[in-house]
Amino acid sequence: MGSLQHKRALVTGGTTGLGFAIAERFLAEGARVVLTGRNTDLGGQAERALGPGARFAAADAADPEAIASSVAAAADELGGLDVLVNNAGIGVSARLLDTPLADYDRVMSVNVRGYLLYAQHSYPHLARSRGCMIHIASDAGVWGEQATGLYSVTKAAVVMLGKMLALDGGKDGVRSNVLCPGDTWPGMRHMAPPGEEDRGESGEWPLPPIGRIGAAADVAAAAVFYASQESAFITGTTLLVDGGMTAGYLQRERGPESAG
Repeated sequence: MGSLQHKRALVTGGTTGLGFAIAERFLAEGARVVLTGRNTDLGGQAERALGPGARFAAADAADPEAIASSVAAAADELGGLDVLVNNAGIGVSARLLDTPLADYDRVMSVNVRGYLLYAQHSYPHLARSRGCMIHIASDAGVWGEQATGLYSVTKAAVVMLGKMLALDGGKDGVRSNVLCPGDTWPGMRHMAPPGEEDRGESGEWPLPPIGRIGAAADVAAAAVFYASQESAFITGTTLLVDGGMTAGYLQRERGPESAG
């Protein structure tokens, strides 16, 4: 039996990337999953790929009404909720000083307000099951990345949001924890300079100390731990899944060609 047997999970932004990988691993561990996303075509594809234990609910994480309806639909489909995975996110490739107000409003509405609203609407169901919330942030929320300044700001906010929700949820046994992935492939799908179409992250990153770029499966494994009874006494924490990138600056060994 898997470690999430009979668990009922809602994974936002679950049609691609990290969200899809988390949903896939949850299913393999015995959970049933409802996943959300804006694109109904991708949602249908994800639902078919994941199989009979998964259902798709169309929802834009920037739309408060869509958030409320998707939580209600998930709870109705699954008969309640044990796990909320707040994963839907977007970004803009720009220095903070160069970020237009419209992009600020758009990114904040998904990455921060959307997470809070999903938590608020899911909470009554999670309180009944003494369930948990898992919030996907980023290493950019721990050590900022200038090239995506606003994204870094929102992910730092998610780290604190996870802590405050842990304090609020303690009386009902609802745990709240944060995962901070580092450079992970496949990367975020919704990332582009201001005014341009989403084109996703390139995956051209420096190697972390562990010697490889992260995989979505690495983040999914950490999410399983947070969702399982193995972490029953863990709440209010932030776990970096970054291969050691935020441990500090790494001085690579110099090869023979650089000796002099």
